Amino acid sequence: MNIDGDPGYARWRPHPWHGLPPGPSPPSELSAFIEITPFDLVKYEIDKASGYLRVDRSQRTSSLPPTLYGFIPQTYAGDRVAALMEGVDEGDGDPLDICVISERPIARAEVIVPARVVGGIPMRDGGRADDKIVAILRDDPVFGGIREIADAPPALIGRLTHYFSTYKLRPEPAASVVVGEPYGREHAEAVVTAALEDYEERFGGRG
Repeated sequence: MNIDGDPGYARWRPHPWHGLPPGPSPPSELSAFIEITPFDLVKYEIDKASGYLRVDRSQRTSSLPPTLYGFIPQTYAGDRVAALMEGVDEGDGDPLDICVISERPIARAEVIVPARVVGGIPMRDGGRADDKIVAILRDDPVFGGIREIADAPPALIGRLTHYFSTYKLRPEPAASVVVGEPYGREHAEAVVTAALEDYEERFGGRG
């Protein structure tokens, strides 16, 4: 609900998934809502009913997320997203995940980060598509010139791949997680577009 005369002001906190815009110029320029920082040993996830963060689990390993990690508002991993990944029949039914590379440490979650897409990492979780879009903090003074994931520091992308390969490990057998080779910006933008269209079909359009 907006204050009369000021359409840019929301009286109440919008739901981060449904109430925030996906960004100024999707699928390339996005707004990422951050759930986890590189300093978190606890896995937080958006509570789909309330829009607040909830504790999903404490990490069983010492692995920390190497970048900011969250989701793109008003996206949904449905049939269109699944069609872009071999070996899956459906998306995971969640908003599309995004990892944002920043030279300066950002230690706070529940922040909106302006991000520019450079690629992605395909992940199958329990046989469902669970892509991780990789982006750069817009106008970052060190990484801002990167346009493709191939130009990002290989060690950093390697850490991302390792993190997603291991972050669900438990002493007992875990669900099957398969992480593939990173893909470039063009395919990543196609995944974002598919997720925006899946959201529109599932929830009736973007606000």
